[in-house]
Amino acid sequence: MKFGIHPVSRPVVFRDRSADVAFLTRSTADTAKTVEWEDGNTYPVVDVETSSASHPFYTGTSRVLDTAGRVERFERRYGSPASAAGN
Repeated sequence: MKFGIHPVSRPVVFRDRSADVAFLTRSTADTAKTVEWEDGNTYPVVDVETSSASHPFYTGTSRVLDTAGRVERFERRYGSPASAAGN
């Protein structure tokens, strides 16, 4: 390996907000936020929305999505298909 070109790998806490679970692992992710871990040490923390603790593939459960709200938000951003066709 060439010296000085690789990012620094260090212990980082990944916190899944939806499942209220945290994992301590090694990562090159950079963050300014920190958290005190169970061992009393302070580590950088990265908040994630989905992890193996909350993803339906790993948990075997499904979550109800607000598909109507997503469609409306998409149409507000990009216009409805009828207005885009120009008919």
